[in-house]
Amino acid sequence: MSHEQRLPSTEKPLTVLHVSLYHPTQDPDTFANVPPKLQHDTNPLLVGRGPDAHLQLRLPCLSRRHLSLEPYREKGGTPLAFCLKALSRKGCVWVNGLTLRFLEQVPLSVVNRVAFSGIQMVVRIERGTSLEAFVCCFHLSSSPLIHRPQAEETDEWESKPQEQPPPSSGQRAPDHRGLIHGPSHPSPGGGTQTQLQKEPSESMLC
Repeated sequence: MSHEQRLPSTEKPLTVLHVSLYHPTQDPDTFANVPPKLQHDTNPLLVGRGPDAHLQLRLPCLSRRHLSLEPYREKGGTPLAFCLKALSRKGCVWVNGLTLRFLEQVPLSVVNRVAFSGIQMVVRIERGTSLEAFVCCFHLSSSPLIHRPQAEETDEWESKPQEQPPPSSGQRAPDHRGLIHGPSHPSPGGGTQTQLQKEPSESMLC
């Protein structure tokens, strides 16, 4: 124990995000710029097709900055926690049964299922003690990561007619808190929290 306390902060184990990616077209160009491993500081990690995205995906329907993985410290907690924020004005992001619109964000749990613009992503968090940086390890999958009736989802949610599902057709177990935060920091007490609609079924992905 005393040996661990003498270690400088740069040698503390980093939190690792294991990120698995899948796209049904299996086009190698889609993930051509995905590195096997990426070490990142505590600034948001951007995902999109733009040149400034840390995780750059080559899909024309993707926004230049589509979403971000944002580390933060919880009150009283030492390891880094993470939230996922939607940054696309034209599309949305499906996270663990919730749909995020522009600038909405949700805290991530240990294992997270994410879908956007046809891409399926699973993020598994392996906690470390360093507060200065984290590591992303990227894995490309040849088979679907999220099983749902509809293989493709559309990103044009604003142009679709508002389909209201039957009032009691929701099948998803209410085990997720379903809270989102506005543009403010995800730490408790940071900003207004509002109730986010739960997806009635996985076929309603954006």
